[in-house]
Amino acid sequence: MAVVERVWSREILDSRGRPTVWASCELRGGAIAAASVPSGASTGRAEAIELRDGDSKRYGGLGCRQAVANVNGPICDALQGNTFETQQQLDAALLALDGTPNKSRLGANAILAVSLAFARASAVENRVPLYRQFATIIGDEPRTLPRMTINLFSGGKHAGGQVCIQDVLVVPAAAKTIDEGLAATYAVYQAAAKLTQQKYGARALKADEGGLAPPFPSTESMLVDAVAAMRQAGFEPGRDVAIAVDVASSHFFESGRYTFDGQALDSHAMIGLVSGWLEKYPIVSLEDALSEDDWSNWPALKTSLGTKALTLGDDFLCTNPARIRRAIDAGAANALLLKVNHIGTLSEAAEALRLARSAGWRVTVSARSGETEDDWLADLAVGWNADQIKVGSITQSERLAKYNRLLAIEAETGLPVIAWP
Repeated sequence: MAVVERVWSREILDSRGRPTVWASCELRGGAIAAASVPSGASTGRAEAIELRDGDSKRYGGLGCRQAVANVNGPICDALQGNTFETQQQLDAALLALDGTPNKSRLGANAILAVSLAFARASAVENRVPLYRQFATIIGDEPRTLPRMTINLFSGGKHAGGQVCIQDVLVVPAAAKTIDEGLAATYAVYQAAAKLTQQKYGARALKADEGGLAPPFPSTESMLVDAVAAMRQAGFEPGRDVAIAVDVASSHFFESGRYTFDGQALDSHAMIGLVSGWLEKYPIVSLEDALSEDDWSNWPALKTSLGTKALTLGDDFLCTNPARIRRAIDAGAANALLLKVNHIGTLSEAAEALRLARSAGWRVTVSARSGETEDDWLADLAVGWNADQIKVGSITQSERLAKYNRLLAIEAETGLPVIAWP
């Protein structure tokens, strides 16, 4: 049971130099904690609404002063002095105060910042690590550490669109610990940086999430180069390390066609393309391989991929319980990319997690392209027993903060890394 003494907020900058929201929560017992929220570049239409100021003279309209004012004003007024026995009660109060289906009144960025700050303050008051506080939300105990999927190459909206797909990621499939997985990925990343210098004459320029972004001549060259980097680092692709791909196909889908490397593909051809990759490359996960609106063809995609690779939904599902229920009923996916700011509160994200687990799905807890140095995501992935975690590359402090937190949790708990499904 916690009594909220006050909440307050300020605008800070994310890893792309864009504004986002920081909030702090003080409980009557003296516990104080803060949290900051990320922001995405590749966003789904079903996402909860980030409240932006729209003043073109300041941060190109991306300012968050109104969201901050909503925390300092109506949210603080509504919570101050009230008792909340659970996270669900706190989040329900926030949702009732907003009163819209997509959090457009107060802003999902304002609401989530307070939801997270309350969880962290509760952990302080209860004298437990944050991952254990997160575990209480779902009534579970941490049993494993998530397997990492780490950004190697980037395209799409994360890298200026030199190729259409968004990310090729390294999966340290054979690593038994977080430490081993990071070391293996470092070796692959360095080999990839050297390869791109030799092959493209490109310096190790990085995309939003730290991935390398040389001028690939085609999308498939990303996959070819990823496998080459793995071999050059001394690993056997498919045994020691594997590949996950974020296709993010909604961004090149229009009028029923996918514009892919100069071709106009229908859904059947797109399924054939990505399924063909599985025969040539050690791909174990395909994220948003079809558009978020291409509902009628997702079941065929899942059937085509079978057990060779996860059929992972990001923008397709938007961590939204209603969309997840629809996908379960349609047999349209078997894995959820869980982004808490897709939906806006911890409790709603926990419901999305519950639904995915009830269908036997795998769950990847994910960061966003616009991140902060806050490391709560690592605790969430552990507390909610995520199968995978997707943070970005092994460069840039906003990414490393999460990986370093995973190392700390590993040292503290001795939990094993989950096996790849």
